[in-house]
Amino acid sequence: MPSKNPLVPLRDIRDNIRLAQSFVEGFSLRQFKGDTRTIYAVIRCLEIISEASRRLPAALKKQHPHIPWQDIAGAGNVYRHDYEEISTVMLWNTVKVLPDLQNVVEQELLQRKSERPKRSSRR
Repeated sequence: MPSKNPLVPLRDIRDNIRLAQSFVEGFSLRQFKGDTRTIYAVIRCLEIISEASRRLPAALKKQHPHIPWQDIAGAGNVYRHDYEEISTVMLWNTVKVLPDLQNVVEQELLQRKSERPKRSSRR
């Protein structure tokens, strides 16, 4: 269900992209394939990214048609329900293309930060 305030899902996406990237930092694909703990951690990050993407307003998604929003949302179903279909190569490749989504999320967060009205300090 889309959120009225997209800040929370945007932050969740940003934070979990950063986590997933940090988990694979310094790994080769071969090393990644051999590290079950890291694989599970990355899957969890991708599940959260998927779920958070579902909570973004349609208007926001329409502003960024180059992002495969349906695929991102649908991937969560694969991670949760069709887990036997998940390959480590698929996970690896997904983490490697997250910077496109990260750029959009960072842009949206910055835009919303600049749009917030400044509070007057009354004492």
